[in-house]
Amino acid sequence: MRILVVEDEQDMNLLIQKVLKRSGYSVDGCFDGQEAEDYLAGTEYDVILLDVMLPKRDGYQLVADLRSKGVDTPVLFLTARDSIADRVKGLDLGADDYLVKPFDFDELLARIRVLSRKRVGHKSNQFTVADLTLDVERRQVYRAGQEIRLLPKEFSILECLIRGKGNVLSRRQIEDSIWNYDDTPSSNNVDVYISKLRKKIDGDSPVKLLHTIRGVGWVLRDDGAAALAGQDGKEV
Repeated sequence: MRILVVEDEQDMNLLIQKVLKRSGYSVDGCFDGQEAEDYLAGTEYDVILLDVMLPKRDGYQLVADLRSKGVDTPVLFLTARDSIADRVKGLDLGADDYLVKPFDFDELLARIRVLSRKRVGHKSNQFTVADLTLDVERRQVYRAGQEIRLLPKEFSILECLIRGKGNVLSRRQIEDSIWNYDDTPSSNNVDVYISKLRKKIDGDSPVKLLHTIRGVGWVLRDDGAAALAGQDGKEV
């Protein structure tokens, strides 16, 4: 999951980024409304953490502009402005949630999980495909009741696939979701991680869950499910 942090107080911005990265998220940070527009024009994010009082363009203007363009990315306002009128204004403009500074980081992480669940129409922190379970909050993965140890990037790629289960994700889509602007993934990074991930979650199991759609990308689904309709390319 990729998150954009828009906060003009540099120390706070960097601290939020540190906490999010430690929790396994891919994170980009910027310090004013115009810079945020540039980031959002180039990348799709799963959640935006947005301060209200920003240089160049404030958070209210930014979220109103996003919604007018049909961008439905969840927005969580982070602000010291705690009046009811301020909260109502932000929510009416299209924000999804509001967290007043100072806040507890555990609460921030919980609210991010709620927003990410709502976006994919899921009601819990656990995602399943067949006998594979991924717990976002605990960052644990189980197959047939046995825990599977994954590296951080492996977990992030699996989370990306399981959130979009049944949908084929391209290399570019996975890279955009997992790596931030400070990362420089090589052209075969995703392929290498997918190969390792397949060995760990499928192994010797007769039911394979991670499939390659040649020339398109990868999909996570039950091997016994019907073939995906309308997809080009051959499954291997």
